[in-house]
Amino acid sequence: MIEENVILVNEKDEQIGLMPKLEAHEKGVLHRAFSVFVFNDDNELMLQQRALDKYHTPGLWTNTCCSHQRNGESNIEAGRRRLQEEMGFVTALEESTSFMYKSPFENGLTEHEYDHILIGYYSGEPDINPEEVADWKWMSLDAVKADIKLNPEHYTSWFKIIFDKFYEYINIA
Repeated sequence: MIEENVILVNEKDEQIGLMPKLEAHEKGVLHRAFSVFVFNDDNELMLQQRALDKYHTPGLWTNTCCSHQRNGESNIEAGRRRLQEEMGFVTALEESTSFMYKSPFENGLTEHEYDHILIGYYSGEPDINPEEVADWKWMSLDAVKADIKLNPEHYTSWFKIIFDKFYEYINIA
């Protein structure tokens, strides 16, 4: 399988180039990404547990899905594609906000992303891809917030940043 490229961006989210995904994470260069948050009819968030053999943050809980846009792909198109690939369903998505973060990992890789938060609604059961997702669950935002305080090591860095700094953009209740 050919490694995918990520879209390198400047601090204004303007595309400045392409780079293989692993190389971008090795070098810690700023690139475009997205994080999808899907809610059900009870305003619970669908969380996924990352597959145990992911190259970074394996087994951690995070938002419904996340990844990187492909060259020429809109944020919404990318979110819908990856939602299907990881969680086995598609739903309408809306852009909420975006932010930059940098997070080094114990394995020497660094996420340095211009992350776009996308919101959607779906009340069915996902058909998870076991190569991407180990498990999933619905949780209220209050329960997630409380669990992050008790067990921060169980969650991805970007997910904790979103809950800490951008909560108002995902609190849709």
